[in-house]
Amino acid sequence: ATSGSAEPAPSPTMPRWTSCVALAGLAAARGAVFFKEDFSGDWEKRWVVSDWKKDEGQAGTWSVTAGEFYGDAEADKGLKTMEDARFYAISAAFDEFSNKDKPLVVQFSVKHEQNIDCGGGYVKLFPKGTDQAHLHGGEGEDKYNIMFGPDICGYTKRTHFIINYNDKNHLIEKEMTCKSDQLSHVYTLILKPDRTFQVLIDGEEERAGAILDEFSVLPPKEIKDPAVSKPEDWVDEKMIDDPEDIKPAGYDDIPKEIADPEASKPEDWDDDDDGEWEPPMIPNPEYKGPWKAKRIENPAYKGEWVHPMIPNPEY
Repeated sequence: ATSGSAEPAPSPTMPRWTSCVALAGLAAARGAVFFKEDFSGDWEKRWVVSDWKKDEGQAGTWSVTAGEFYGDAEADKGLKTMEDARFYAISAAFDEFSNKDKPLVVQFSVKHEQNIDCGGGYVKLFPKGTDQAHLHGGEGEDKYNIMFGPDICGYTKRTHFIINYNDKNHLIEKEMTCKSDQLSHVYTLILKPDRTFQVLIDGEEERAGAILDEFSVLPPKEIKDPAVSKPEDWVDEKMIDDPEDIKPAGYDDIPKEIADPEASKPEDWDDDDDGEWEPPMIPNPEYKGPWKAKRIENPAYKGEWVHPMIPNPEY
């Protein structure tokens, strides 16, 4: 999941709301920089806008700007999505490389200056050969190696981190928070050769751990032995009805309610005008509900059956 080649560069795919992204770069050991972008000069010649959602009229347009507020108008430039409620995909290529036996760093900054309500500001690293002109997300999305960055929608405010292993995407199991204000924030992902990682936001560690602990990238070490099943005579019922507890004769004939013995017909009751008087009904103190035998410990109980485990040959 952490080594191999990648050609199209980080591609911001940001549906729905306006964002500004500045890509700092991809780097490995000894400071080798594989990709860096400050959006100066002819940036449009370096980037390919995808036609994703164009035919449906839902594709947004891109611009490069420092935004509505900044420290330096040139140094703070980044990609900006220009319309709300649109879909975006843009990418740039870099030379093939491998991060085998080296740490890999992915870093970029994001500014949601319009106080975003719902949208993603993440980047993806795609493998060599990806069709940049038709790059797309959503259903049937292009295969990618890594997806990383903030994703906000309503109360959900998380930093996405997904890795592809054996052609399957694996999302980090425990969500990480992200920044949701209108300021610029730097997101950093560090993948290390010992299969551990770090996620930093503005230089502060948000999460660190082992990929095998934080992602379900491997099948379980053990599985239930398929050659073994619970014996047919296994008794796993801990309690049983007491066979010596017999329902009393006439138990089912006891009514749930009885006439109130303390009630009497009012003196002004007129049977001709009011009809035949009937005493009100009250709960019968003798009624105990449906009969149930007493429960006793099952002398044949063998305990809960545990399926034996064996090493998983697929692990």
